[in-house]
Amino acid sequence: MAVFSSTDAKVLLPRNIADGMIQKTQTLSTVAKLSGSEPQRFGETDYIVFNDFPKAEFVGEGADKGSTTGGFDSVTGKPHKAQVTMRFNEEVQWADEDYQLNVLNQLAGAGQVALSRALDLGLYHRINPLTGATIAGWDNYLTSTTKRVEIATADADADLRTAVGLLLNADTSWGVNGVAIDPRFAWALANLQTKNADGSPSGVQRYPNLGFGTDVTSILGINAAQGNTVAGTPEATDTKVRAIVGDFQNGIRWGVQRQLPVELIRFGDPDGQGDLKRKNQIALRLEVVFGWYVFADRFAVVEDKVA
Repeated sequence: MAVFSSTDAKVLLPRNIADGMIQKTQTLSTVAKLSGSEPQRFGETDYIVFNDFPKAEFVGEGADKGSTTGGFDSVTGKPHKAQVTMRFNEEVQWADEDYQLNVLNQLAGAGQVALSRALDLGLYHRINPLTGATIAGWDNYLTSTTKRVEIATADADADLRTAVGLLLNADTSWGVNGVAIDPRFAWALANLQTKNADGSPSGVQRYPNLGFGTDVTSILGINAAQGNTVAGTPEATDTKVRAIVGDFQNGIRWGVQRQLPVELIRFGDPDGQGDLKRKNQIALRLEVVFGWYVFADRFAVVEDKVA
């Protein structure tokens, strides 16, 4: 049976491809590497937030019980749809099933990269990957945090420590359990050397576990993930953000709200690239709906000076 039949308007990715695609999406995304996804229903999701931690009370024998302090509110995580549309020559419909499955594999390969980067770019910076523009209507994104450190020293680890200090020295500290780093910042960390007694470089790598800084998974005892989505490039103009540190385990709530269908489009102009019939093409469209909410105050960013 052909994968692309002449009557089906929609087909589903074979399960082995879809499952692998979700896994690759999580592997490629720095958000997914540091913050586990959670099952979500489609639509807006409410999360309970305590405005002040409730406080327990020791009560003496026969004494009255006081009213427990503290209150709670709620925040709402919203769905965000991402899509990838790819065109093929319509002759693919006439090929054998093995070739058609290869087309789906190619779509999955390209789509998993695009969608994993979309998760980071949207959640970190509210960037639309296709245009590189910020989405003005989105008011919940990580780099809206006011905790910011401008790179001011030659020692990248000093700037990172300053950012961590902004979080740990706050009146309410949520802890630090992850850092997402731009490749340039990873290189700066990997190049640091220990110092001699006179302050001169010793020639000995300060953090030998970083190697060349090409695949950093841990820095100073906290989990790390490396990717250029931290800076928003190449999809958008460099945001100058070089590291994001904070509570990735609880400060980000995200998940995939919808499975991964492939829509087969034979008519019209679905992506502004011209009429499909005129160009003897068909289009395959892959869509995924992410849902997320970010507690931006639980994060700090390290950034280059903006000219």
